[in-house]
Amino acid sequence: MGDVLSDDGAVTVRPATWVDAEAVAKIWIDRWRDAHLGHVPDELLAVRTEESFGVRASQRVDDTTVATVNGVVAGFVMVVGDEVEQVYVSKEHRGTSVATILLAEAERLVVSNGHRKAWLAVVAGNPRARRFYERNDWTDEGTFEYAASTASGSVIVPTHRYTKELLGRTSL
Repeated sequence: MGDVLSDDGAVTVRPATWVDAEAVAKIWIDRWRDAHLGHVPDELLAVRTEESFGVRASQRVDDTTVATVNGVVAGFVMVVGDEVEQVYVSKEHRGTSVATILLAEAERLVVSNGHRKAWLAVVAGNPRARRFYERNDWTDEGTFEYAASTASGSVIVPTHRYTKELLGRTSL
């Protein structure tokens, strides 16, 4: 982790802190809605409120890595075990190298967690994200039903499972 020179200045990648939770929640809800509206069951939309993202961001600080540009949170990833659970970049930093830097950090974290293969789920109706992962050497292994957790259980969401072999990579 540390500073990486990118097309939009120095990007700092570091573990999230409690202070970052509000910025993470704001990016998460904005970008989640952008990618998921019209592509997930109404039951999930009903529980993914602004408040829920605030709660979830606070609960997930230990799983979260942020990228900052000029001291401002520009994006984040959440990694648990071998799964890259969330990758989101603020609207202002979309199209820059922030997402690629965060994805590389997520891959490093998967390796440091002891895994040689990473996976993630992408909503079937999100072609922008699917193209991004494919450009970064992730493989679409086809559709599957992802169980999105909610306070009252889970909701099945049609997604594509993407994987990437990290064999031979070492943690930094």
